[in-house]
Amino acid sequence: MEIQHVKKYFLSNNRAVKAVDDFNLVIAKGETVGLVGESGCGKSTVGKTIIRLLEPTAGEVYFEGTNIYKLSHTKLKELRKDVQIVFQDPYASLNPRMKIEDIVGEPLDIHRLAKGKQRKERVAELLNLVGLSPEHANRYPHEFSGGQRQRIGIARALALEPKFIVCDEPISALDVSIQAQIVNLLKELQEQMGLTYLFIAHDLSMVKYISDRILVMYLGNMVELSDSQSLNSEPLHPYTQALLSAVPIPDPTVKRERIVLEGDVPSPIFPPSGCVFRTRCKHAMEICALEKPKWKEVKESHFTACHLY
Repeated sequence: MEIQHVKKYFLSNNRAVKAVDDFNLVIAKGETVGLVGESGCGKSTVGKTIIRLLEPTAGEVYFEGTNIYKLSHTKLKELRKDVQIVFQDPYASLNPRMKIEDIVGEPLDIHRLAKGKQRKERVAELLNLVGLSPEHANRYPHEFSGGQRQRIGIARALALEPKFIVCDEPISALDVSIQAQIVNLLKELQEQMGLTYLFIAHDLSMVKYISDRILVMYLGNMVELSDSQSLNSEPLHPYTQALLSAVPIPDPTVKRERIVLEGDVPSPIFPPSGCVFRTRCKHAMEICALEKPKWKEVKESHFTACHLY
């Protein structure tokens, strides 16, 4: 998937809220790109805009060479077979009045892929795939735990055998013990089915574990992109450094200086001039207020937008 200059603005009191501002990314087949940043920085908006659950303000997205934003309603429905999403809240994304069989089978009905016995078998197969029993098909969502519901959400996303899945914070509503199971499940499914993921999350240690590359966002802007290893060992952007300093290290002998950011995240309605992070950055210089930093490759395959480089 190739994402070029995607913007998504919302109107609030006749002012534009720049939820996503000039987002660019190329995701290779079979790759997992982690997207991190604090709440409200535009991660979920990116996920929903690139697959056109939200209509973009500007930009282009190409999936296997096809421009998603130019597709008619009928063609977009066809594309849904290849591009799916796993939602953040497993309690809100499953219809409480539908049985599991109908929730997982719904994509098959919409695309007329299976009926009757065939549909039953396919649903059983999908439930097996995500570690649930086919007997669960006749139950309702309230009879399951959060982790099980998220598995049902994943089964529904896999029903059409997609190639690309947006995982929109699929573990943030779950217990820590269950989070690892879901992440391991996603990794296994990726190996079995050759899936490509955009994995959106807060938890940097989980993102490091599942992602090949990690992209950091702040207030609707991209601030750093690199492979998982070098982003964790040598973060360039002051914001990434602060995020990583907050991740606990399970070794009491290792001392890491905690970088505490001053102040709050500015409002996206009135973002700071120049660099959006400058109001909370201890390295802020005069140029930071005047000029938006350019996105550049500082080391091999390690990009950042910061005037320090």
